[in-house]
Amino acid sequence: MIWIAIRMLTGDAQKFYGLVFGIAFSTLLITQQLTIFVNLIERGASGVYNESSADVWVMDTVSRTTEVNFPMPSTALDKVRAVPGVEWAVPHLRAAASVRTATGDLEGVSVVGVDDATLIGLPRAMVEGSTDVLSQPDSVIIDDVGVTNMFEDGQDPIGQRLELNDQRAVIRAIGDAIPSFTSQVTLYTKYSQALRYVPGTRNRLTFVLVGATDGVSAQQLTDRIEADTGLRARTRDEFAQDGIDFIIQNTGIPLNFGITVALGFVVGVAIVGLTFSLFIRDNIKQFGALKAIGVTNGKIRRMVGAQAALVGLIGYGLGILGTVMFIHAFSGVPTFKGFYIPWQVPLVSLMAVTVILALTGWLALRNVLKTEPASVFR
Repeated sequence: MIWIAIRMLTGDAQKFYGLVFGIAFSTLLITQQLTIFVNLIERGASGVYNESSADVWVMDTVSRTTEVNFPMPSTALDKVRAVPGVEWAVPHLRAAASVRTATGDLEGVSVVGVDDATLIGLPRAMVEGSTDVLSQPDSVIIDDVGVTNMFEDGQDPIGQRLELNDQRAVIRAIGDAIPSFTSQVTLYTKYSQALRYVPGTRNRLTFVLVGATDGVSAQQLTDRIEADTGLRARTRDEFAQDGIDFIIQNTGIPLNFGITVALGFVVGVAIVGLTFSLFIRDNIKQFGALKAIGVTNGKIRRMVGAQAALVGLIGYGLGILGTVMFIHAFSGVPTFKGFYIPWQVPLVSLMAVTVILALTGWLALRNVLKTEPASVFR
């Protein structure tokens, strides 16, 4: 009977393709929008992800993310180093600045100052050049997305001179970094050099990056630092989550993407429901004939379930494939750099497709179950 149900479905090519298109479109829209949403909000933690050495981030009590921060006095570094369980602690500066390029254009940038001795705080990999260039005077490293934003027509940024808050800066390397939420240009330099580039205030230290000694967990160390110094300490994972939560709580992104995903679900229900109902109506006599020869309602349900499963399997596969092709096609665009499809997203799409098929299949099945066998002979 399952084979008969499949032949009935594929025999009406127009409605079969319409059902597959409805499921594929809904899957594509839901999966693509959820993928972009997840990757976009994760950009709020890019500053933490780009620095993989620190177990704990220490900051002022009012600081919330790598971008929303408040400077501390330089004495905070010594306080943190004195806490038991701290293997090493280095200064870390993050501040906004304005850059004037050689062509006279003005660009807002984020300046990141890393420890002079260890260079902890730099991106994990380099696209061009090495971290050794920071030993040269007035040297900065630009992130690869910043190259695209600041230099056009494939212009080589290496050796380019910038005017950074009335100070000379020379780009000598390109870092492979995860873009920030705003995709702002990021310049990396030594901490002592960054103090010259950033407008002077009484307190300049933004963060203290800390490594834990063996046998001391990051959570234990954060508790000790907060108790001994009165500063705010967060583990790497906690601080990354803080950046994500800040975007969710302070922007309209979740609502906007939620509306789009909901529309994808509604469109799927509308298209699939209408097409499935038309298919059932056009084949109501065939179902009536089957009931006339003794096919039970249970077998009818299994037949309709098999039809829905086939449509769902093909449409879902095409929708996921379309999302993968979309991400791959735009992987070279700086805005989509590092985008991936989390494994949870296809599962959410699968659940949505299952609900769509169950709902539309149930609505269409009611007419079949109400059909009297004798109606086929009228």
